[in-house]
Amino acid sequence: MTHSFKRICLAGLLLVGISVNALAQDADKINIVTTAVPFLRISPDARAGGMGDMGISTSADINSQFYNVAKYPFAKTNGGIGVTYTPWLKDLGLNDVYLASLAGFYKLDEQQTISGSLRYFSLGNIQFTDALGYDLNTGHPREFGLDLGYSRKLSEKLSLGVALRYIYSNLASNAPSTSTAYKAGNAVSGDVGIYYNGTNDDGQGWHAGAAFSNLGSKIGYTSDATQKNYIPSNLGLGVGHTWVTNEVHKISLNGEINKLLVPAPPSGDNVTQEDIDKYNSDGVVSGWFKSFSNKAMSYAAGAEYMYNDQFALRAGYYSDTRSMGKRSYFTMGVGINYNIFGLNFSYLLPSGNGVNRNPLSNTIRFSLLFNLGGGNGESGSSNMSY
Repeated sequence: MTHSFKRICLAGLLLVGISVNALAQDADKINIVTTAVPFLRISPDARAGGMGDMGISTSADINSQFYNVAKYPFAKTNGGIGVTYTPWLKDLGLNDVYLASLAGFYKLDEQQTISGSLRYFSLGNIQFTDALGYDLNTGHPREFGLDLGYSRKLSEKLSLGVALRYIYSNLASNAPSTSTAYKAGNAVSGDVGIYYNGTNDDGQGWHAGAAFSNLGSKIGYTSDATQKNYIPSNLGLGVGHTWVTNEVHKISLNGEINKLLVPAPPSGDNVTQEDIDKYNSDGVVSGWFKSFSNKAMSYAAGAEYMYNDQFALRAGYYSDTRSMGKRSYFTMGVGINYNIFGLNFSYLLPSGNGVNRNPLSNTIRFSLLFNLGGGNGESGSSNMSY
């Protein structure tokens, strides 16, 4: 059982694309910052996935809940629902690992919006073994995050949003009994976002955003209160500009930077058990401040071309520091909007070879969107970015 649980933890690193080779090469040089529930760091919709996994400062869309809940009051429609399916780590030959998500919002009036989302992550089937490698039970590890949000305009160009999230993580489902009793982990977290929309009536102008996400409790998988893990708290900042060349052509360029608000664990030859115990016992608030002593950061740049609010082409680039696994990749995507329906597709371009190959290569995402009505009395308006 212990051997299998370690395999699950290693799989957790691969969930966010950290290559095993990078870990082996740099284990004695850097201290990679890892967290529990890494599925919360996976971009769960195809529009953002096509633009380098960014969504803090882009124009409002149905899936804004996952990136910056404050964007919703500037949506051009009164409401919408979106579903996304992402096969995960297909390039490694895994056929039963996937992320599914559901998001939606509804405008109470011109100033206020309520929203919600669900992320469900399946890690497929895990074969538990004993210390000698003999098969025991088969587990079905799974995780999900469920949240509700509220956002409102503070002015004609500025909005604020908050969200509350419940997190469930069951990595040892159906595990055989051992001396260590593993259990499902539970946590509660919140998001706070702010969004500036400086575009004119045609959609041209600057837009920017900032968001704290997953600010919440630690999560544990045993009854030992000293063995709880940080969740992926994050601070993100973004800015973008949209140009409208005429009535049908729009081009948007965006850039974002994210800082993982998780302290690095003790490392080096002189680490003592006391150092480890102190790290495990630190509170989440002190952990947020201590996180600025490491370089666990990511950067993204993305572009979107929109034709007549009906067809979109997207491209992006993502990169993070060595403290987060030293990932970098290019993405691309397309989007189609017809009447009240929208469809988005994104693709993560393959990179690297052999053991250096990015495990996220060839990742695809599919998003299906339903527009629940136009704003300002325009039923079925398609002015919303899909």
